[in-house]
Amino acid sequence: MQIRVLSCAVREFADTVDYYNEQCAGLGYEFASAVQDTFEHIQQFPEAWPKISPRTRRCIVNKFPYGVIYQNREDFILIIGIMHMKLDPHSWQERTK
Repeated sequence: MQIRVLSCAVREFADTVDYYNEQCAGLGYEFASAVQDTFEHIQQFPEAWPKISPRTRRCIVNKFPYGVIYQNREDFILIIGIMHMKLDPHSWQERTK
């Protein structure tokens, strides 16, 4: 199933990669790889992760305190956010309206 990513999630992702690379050289690329792995897991098993609303699910990124917030639509998976789970974890709700 195809994955589509909201532009705000793309920005979150890029900002986080930059942040981690500033903290330690290469760490941002490790984060990017972990997020890619998470996308692949979601594609393979879109119903496997817990619901956080009637239409929305969250899959935690391995080794990082981030979650991929997504909806399994009829023809595609929509990535709503790639968000730090301690910093305003409910901000994704505005994106689903």
